[in-house]
Amino acid sequence: MPIRRVDVTTWYLEQRARAELRPAGRAPEVAVDIARAEVPSPELNRFLYTAVGGDYYWVDRLGWTYDQWMNWLERPGVETWVAYVRGTPAGYVELDPQAGGEVEIVHFGLLGAFQGRGIGGHLLAAGAARAWDLAERWPGREPTARVWVHTCSTDGPAALANYQARGFRVYDTKVETETVEHTPPGPWPGAR
Repeated sequence: MPIRRVDVTTWYLEQRARAELRPAGRAPEVAVDIARAEVPSPELNRFLYTAVGGDYYWVDRLGWTYDQWMNWLERPGVETWVAYVRGTPAGYVELDPQAGGEVEIVHFGLLGAFQGRGIGGHLLAAGAARAWDLAERWPGREPTARVWVHTCSTDGPAALANYQARGFRVYDTKVETETVEHTPPGPWPGAR
């Protein structure tokens, strides 16, 4: 597959107070249920990672073994929140609590069939709210003092605007030249 070099802009965004979180600007066009996947499941998380990120060069975890996925998911405080539309996974938010009361939104996104239907803002607002109250579900964790995330120019075109609309502020920007395949890998081999 042909490769190319591209300049990738990465934006780092944060909220430093729960009051900075803003709700979605519009209600989803369809009923959405959001539930925490409380049982660590490498199969589920790998499915979500590839189904959401396959169109956006999410490749860092593609080589992870089952044990690597399980070790990540079993870490205290790591949470996966899944949005469902009529029982079908539509997208997810993955939270990673860190030292100093920080919580990173490590992954967030929707499967392609559910984009553009008002679900993204709703899911992001819910995921950020769960980052702010994460310590309430994990005894011994210090309360959340900061929620942060990064997105880049190879992510979905609405990502940065969605984060900003939910009250996240850019605190750093970096531009790096990366080598990427001409097209993203897609959700599974041969899907394209």
